[in-house]
Amino acid sequence: GPPPPPVREALVDYPGGLRARIRWTGSGSGSALDEPGAGSPSEPPAPVDHGQLVAEDPEARCRAEFRVAGPGTAWAVRLASTIYDEPAAVLWDSEGLLVIRYGFHCYGLEARTGALRWIHRSASPIIACFASPRLRHVIAQAEIETFAIEADGTVAWRISHADVVAAAELIAGRLVLESYRGERAVIDAATGRPLGAG
Repeated sequence: GPPPPPVREALVDYPGGLRARIRWTGSGSGSALDEPGAGSPSEPPAPVDHGQLVAEDPEARCRAEFRVAGPGTAWAVRLASTIYDEPAAVLWDSEGLLVIRYGFHCYGLEARTGALRWIHRSASPIIACFASPRLRHVIAQAEIETFAIEADGTVAWRISHADVVAAAELIAGRLVLESYRGERAVIDAATGRPLGAG
């Protein structure tokens, strides 16, 4: 058969001295993320596997792993996705959450322990997450929907889009979206109220 896809990797620094080592690979290649000695006193902790929250057979799916370290903390999680995707995260500092997006799901994990506080599934791939101390929620932007998710996982508001969202930015309290057709929309990030075409 064809060779397995390579493991890709990124290092991301967050406020408060947190650093995440993010690794991901294609379907059926999760074992490529294994590291000898993980969980031993001199090595990083073994990851907590949340793959079955996405699929009954997570090892047949695409896989990603976050290893987070910082002052007084070290933890790791492994995730699954039904599509190949590059995972990413945003630190919601005011709520102490690291919000990870991967495939159709986003996860709210306690930034200092890695404990899973909530998981949210979208009907389309999630392309971006945004957090701000000025917002009471984090914003998960999917291709056809926008969600505002509170610290306990409750959906504060949700809006759907007529066209697929290709790009999103949070600028001065406004969520600016661009569709595949090149159309722009501006949304009040606090309320979800449309503000026009920007």
